[in-house]
Amino acid sequence: MATDDANDENRDDRDDRADTVGTHGTPAEGAPAPAAAPGARMPRWLPRALVLALALYACFQLGSWAFHQLVGLLVNILLAFFLALAIEPAVGRMAARGMRRGLATFIVFFGVLVASVGFVVLLGSMLAGQIVDMVENFPKYLDSLINWTNQHFHTELSRVEVQDSVLRSGWLQKYVQNSASGVLDVSATLLGGLFKLLTIFLFSFYFAADGPRLRRALCSVLPPARQTEVLRAWEIAVDKTGGYLYSRGLMALISGVAHFVLFEILGVPYAPALAVWVGLVSQFIPTIGTYLAGALPMLIAFTVDPWYALWVLVFVVVYQQFENYMLQPKLTSKTVDIHPAVAFGSVIAGTALLGAVGALIAIPAVATLQAFLGAYVKRYDVTDDPRVHGHRRYGEAVVARLQKALHHKKEPVDSGRG
Repeated sequence: MATDDANDENRDDRDDRADTVGTHGTPAEGAPAPAAAPGARMPRWLPRALVLALALYACFQLGSWAFHQLVGLLVNILLAFFLALAIEPAVGRMAARGMRRGLATFIVFFGVLVASVGFVVLLGSMLAGQIVDMVENFPKYLDSLINWTNQHFHTELSRVEVQDSVLRSGWLQKYVQNSASGVLDVSATLLGGLFKLLTIFLFSFYFAADGPRLRRALCSVLPPARQTEVLRAWEIAVDKTGGYLYSRGLMALISGVAHFVLFEILGVPYAPALAVWVGLVSQFIPTIGTYLAGALPMLIAFTVDPWYALWVLVFVVVYQQFENYMLQPKLTSKTVDIHPAVAFGSVIAGTALLGAVGALIAIPAVATLQAFLGAYVKRYDVTDDPRVHGHRRYGEAVVARLQKALHHKKEPVDSGRG
């Protein structure tokens, strides 16, 4: 009997567990669910955070790709904006006299285009004539060089041997092959440059012609206080950019006149065209413009007399020093008002960021920023101290140090006597 009772109790326990767990190991209805292990369930915010992170990464990649694709267009628009700021004073004066801004902008651009085309045609004809003369006189130059070499180095060279060795050299054949294969690349580069130039002029025309409308559209999304600051910055940018071009144009005129006098004295051909070349290139191509401008007159002067090329080089170097230390500070202090060291640093930074375009617009951009910040930076009166002017009283300072040292030495002796 005891065994039967024990079997009945075990059967009842199994039935109770079956009712609690149910079939296939799942909890039965009405039974409490087992407690889940900590960390076994994914947080609700995690999927949304992953989706958001992926979306942000995709947007960043898309923006980076779009920026690299459009960086050329953005640089062209920036250059067109500064060009529009440069011609804004002329367009504004013509519009103030009753002329439509579109017509005034067209007249200004047409004048710039005519001057540029005339300069390029004149320079091209000059270069073509000089190249023909150099090719025709090449045997004479070669004979004089061979004679000079034979006299000073006691050699026995002849023009025929030199010509044969040059014509049969491998580097000349390789250079001709590379030049022939690079004609298409040069043509594509020229077409791309013309398209960029057309893009810049088109954007600049719209910026200058629709300047008031552009300012109204920009100010319409800003509160009145911000509108005043934007208009003030715009006015400063116009003044500084126009002043920069004015000072550069004046220095180009002075440089051209000075070099024209030198070319006329030396008898260098095409003196007016070379003077215009030196004036424009030396002023509107920063940092290396002077050396590029002086290379062409040196080459043409060499065809007249090799010593003339040396005189041109000396004059270019001397005039560059005169311009950097005397002429440019006086002119830029009245127009751009920027320190020469700051100008040089801005040109280097602009070249590193945007290349030649950055070097061209660096100085007016920094001058605009400096003038805009100067209107909001509070300044104080400087104390009347000789050290401000770079004067130090070295003798008095040495005497003061000696007196102080002697005073410190006497104090222990006096205290010991007391």
